[in-house]
Amino acid sequence: MRAIVMREFGGPDVLRLEDVPEPGPRGGHMLVDVTLAGVNYADVHARGDSYLAPVELPYVPGNEVVGTDGGRRVVGLCRGGGYAERTLLHRRVTWDVPDAVSDEQAVALALQGNSAWHLLFTSLRITEGETVVVPAAAGGVGSLAVQLAARAGARVIGLAGSAEKRKLAQELGAHAVVDSTAEDLTERILDAAGGPVEAALEMTGGATFARTLAAVAPRGRLAVYGFAGGDLASVPTRDLMEKSLTVSGFWLPQLYADRTALPTSMKALFDAVEDGCLTPLTGAVHPLGDAARAHRELAARTGTGKLALDVTR
Repeated sequence: MRAIVMREFGGPDVLRLEDVPEPGPRGGHMLVDVTLAGVNYADVHARGDSYLAPVELPYVPGNEVVGTDGGRRVVGLCRGGGYAERTLLHRRVTWDVPDAVSDEQAVALALQGNSAWHLLFTSLRITEGETVVVPAAAGGVGSLAVQLAARAGARVIGLAGSAEKRKLAQELGAHAVVDSTAEDLTERILDAAGGPVEAALEMTGGATFARTLAAVAPRGRLAVYGFAGGDLASVPTRDLMEKSLTVSGFWLPQLYADRTALPTSMKALFDAVEDGCLTPLTGAVHPLGDAARAHRELAARTGTGKLALDVTR
């Protein structure tokens, strides 16, 4: 079968299309014929050997797919192996796709949709009337988080790096938008929110982390789910104590073994899409062999919505 294989760590060019053996049987798993494979920052970190879990070479990237199992159309999560014509999905993190949900929508919900849902409602526990900062508000996780938070009655401050993306964030439900590249980011958030915010998401790291945290109100919460800028951040405990802040980390695979968390969020996401209350943004879809191009686009942050690979091409 065809698959994208990494035999070394490095830039996008280490992603090469090869013929490889099909994965063998594994307890609790199903072999799925892949239609679409989602492209995520997790794949970029795996490629650069900076992922949260160790990556052993050779390695087939990809942590979410839409495909078929016999006559069933399914979406599921995996720990690598998604950039391939066939992959193994654990039955616990595989779901039937409703007829009203397209393949492109479903692949946006598996990793990014579940992440957005649990960041807001499990980590931050946002409530109606609170103000929450959402970074990359026109991106995969961010665009879904904006809609979910606004639907829950929160006031959303969306961060984005271009005027086009900020406009899109407002169309999705953000109450105000801020240029995420501004050096006075803290002051701009405070101005847009009318004061410190109760909650914030953060996925860039470095100076952006510090500037976002500085906008959080006493007894507020911040949830960290990435470091797309490449710089990990640290928090002085004095700062946490002075404002009684809660800073939590989030990594979706920690929920894979939970028998209720992901089924609950997946049902809520499917229901919201079917009801027209949630619109997953579908971005560029590239042929499997163009995985390197997809990674360059993701790193450049030029696109909006969900990047995916069409494994049938």
